[in-house]
Amino acid sequence: MSFPLLTATAALPALGAIATAAVPAARRTAAKWLALLVSVGTLALAAIQLVRFEPGGDRYQLTESHAWIKDFGVRYELGVDGIGVALIGLTALLIPFIIAAGWHDADPSPSSQLRSSRGGPKETVKNDWRPTQGFFALILAVEAMVVLSFEATDIFLFYILFEAMLIPMYFLIGGFGDRAHAQGDEAAATQRSYAAVKFLLYNLVGGLIMLAAVIGLYVVAGSFSLNEIATARANGSLDMATNTERLLFLGFFFAFAVKAPLWPLHTWLPNAMGEATAPVAVLITAVVDKVGTFAMLRFCLQLFPEASKWATPVIVVLAVISIIYGALLAVGQRDIKRLVAYASISHFGFIIMGIFAMTSQGQSGATLYMINHGISTAALMLVAGFLISRRGSRLISDYGGVQKVAPVLAGTFLIGGLATLSLPGLAPFVSEFLVLVGTFSRYPVAGVIATLGIVLAALYVLVLYQRTMTGPVKAEVQGMPDLKVRELLVVAPLIALLIFLGVYPKPLTDIVNPAVRQTMSDVQKKDPNPVVEAAK
Repeated sequence: MSFPLLTATAALPALGAIATAAVPAARRTAAKWLALLVSVGTLALAAIQLVRFEPGGDRYQLTESHAWIKDFGVRYELGVDGIGVALIGLTALLIPFIIAAGWHDADPSPSSQLRSSRGGPKETVKNDWRPTQGFFALILAVEAMVVLSFEATDIFLFYILFEAMLIPMYFLIGGFGDRAHAQGDEAAATQRSYAAVKFLLYNLVGGLIMLAAVIGLYVVAGSFSLNEIATARANGSLDMATNTERLLFLGFFFAFAVKAPLWPLHTWLPNAMGEATAPVAVLITAVVDKVGTFAMLRFCLQLFPEASKWATPVIVVLAVISIIYGALLAVGQRDIKRLVAYASISHFGFIIMGIFAMTSQGQSGATLYMINHGISTAALMLVAGFLISRRGSRLISDYGGVQKVAPVLAGTFLIGGLATLSLPGLAPFVSEFLVLVGTFSRYPVAGVIATLGIVLAALYVLVLYQRTMTGPVKAEVQGMPDLKVRELLVVAPLIALLIFLGVYPKPLTDIVNPAVRQTMSDVQKKDPNPVVEAAK
């Protein structure tokens, strides 16, 4: 029996989460190092997956299949295609940086002075409610569930993981808030709780609708196996009624659109990212939200090809609205983290537009965008987190002249920002260009309007940099330390990767493109022939 590599890649962080949580309370540093080592080990297993994966081979590779709930036909069934293995690599790559960036985010807070709720004299309150071990254990638990969701080819197994990852994320958002707020601030705690509950409720509603669709699919198809259902659809042995297929598609798509997030189901994201610590904000938008867009490719297009084509015009319109709406709101933000959140909504609009453009360029670009957006958002948000932790404020107006006192911090912030606006030579440019080319060839009006998102991105990124990093040095910024060695070790590899993939994206395209061709075959779509005017 061959080594179960896919299971091991998910099991290592799951076991690491349990071990980290079990470390004695007094051994906080040991818990941190254990979590970091486990995440590096997971990265090594993900790298082995990439090495063993053959882009020209079978669609799903490194497969595993075992009986699980026999009475309902549920199996523990795993397999990765080019898109899944690339996103597993992204997840495993980012988690060590997230852990290193949040090294002190869950340390016990110093004592603070609070007035009693009855308006009496101040009393000392010791804020030791942040269990360090729990913080890093929850991050590893999320990693395990996300990795396994990229591997699952049993629809019921995927659904369980899709929902289960909400629980650790809820505690990470609600229990470990942004320290830009004063410790013990009841208003801040209320905002944090509101953001966590909103995140949970939105995603739970999406998940419940998806559960109804999963049950409906089982009634129609008699199986939860993605491979069996897709094969039956392809050879004609499973013929769904048109209305049934459309209803099932909408049930799946709604859940994925909430997770993605797509306008108008996006409103939980700015609250969650604003109130979470910077590393947890990266975990949300760079890792967890990718499950939604990935599932659109794997499940919506493969299981419901006709319904996907039927819904495409509306979805493309919603994606274009997300692009423009997110960018416009990012321009008007006064909060650094909420600005990055609205920028991410705009970027997810590009990803979804590329998926449903139904062209190979659009879907290749969308898949690359998932990866490149993860890296660029991680770089920008983590540097923003380092900046906020120094000043103790998320407001753009509280900064000015940072580049004069912390030039390395300002320089890395600039590169992260330029990657966010898709500057040529950095990785996101390649993916955004492919998405726009692929969309324009089939939906030229949508492609032209979406291009405005690039202009707006340049506006909100450059204005952010100008207001925070240039100009006179504000008194509160005087003496701000530059990036430390640990912080440089977090940011420098991400920036190097942005430059490398911007110049040479071929290693990713070689893995992704065969999977995209198979998806295009599922929906029976071919790229439009270019229109060439005859010479006069």
